[in-house]
Amino acid sequence: MAKEISTLTVLYNTKIRNHEISLFRGAVLKSLGNKANVLYHNHTGEETFRYAYPLIQYKRLKGNAAIVCVEEGADIIGQFLKETSEPFMLGDREVTFEVEKVLPEKTDVGITEMPITYRLYQWLPLNSKNYEQYKNTDELVEKIQILERVLAGNILSFLSGVGVYLDEKFDVHITNITNQKLMTYKKVRLMAFDIEFKANLSLPSFVGIGKNASIGNGVLIRQS
Repeated sequence: MAKEISTLTVLYNTKIRNHEISLFRGAVLKSLGNKANVLYHNHTGEETFRYAYPLIQYKRLKGNAAIVCVEEGADIIGQFLKETSEPFMLGDREVTFEVEKVLPEKTDVGITEMPITYRLYQWLPLNSKNYEQYKNTDELVEKIQILERVLAGNILSFLSGVGVYLDEKFDVHITNITNQKLMTYKKVRLMAFDIEFKANLSLPSFVGIGKNASIGNGVLIRQS
């Protein structure tokens, strides 16, 4: 059964680099201080976490800083928008965030009759276990199948995180791997993929899919 999901994307006119996304997140949290709702950082204590889909996500869209809010996240983003008049520090550079666009969207999330085409950027599908399986697989078809299984699981995690439970199965087919590269996160080397895929499933643009979705990985763009 389809469910209407609300998203709100705040796009700034400020250029940031990929490695500055986590610094952007830190600047937001610093500006809010102790007033920050748990959805801004997903920490419930100094060493405890909110183990759920992140409803406020920090991203780089077309080179610009952006915040993507999902469901309840959209209800509380005004808390930060009131705090963005002062410059922030991204590492060693001072930056002022000015809102360029605010894009509210409502998407009926669920099974579709016809497949929809998506692009997914900086997706991190491989952990230590499936990376070894992927690396030791020679056939391209088998590599794609490994990635498709992970992608289906990541999508199911997103659906569960926003309260969507399907009555039937969906199909996912990766049609192209446009880029893959190694990146470092917290001193761990990870393989990031840019892919195109089709699924008989309606999903909202700009949400994060998979690992580190809250800090710019696995950015989903709906094509058709």
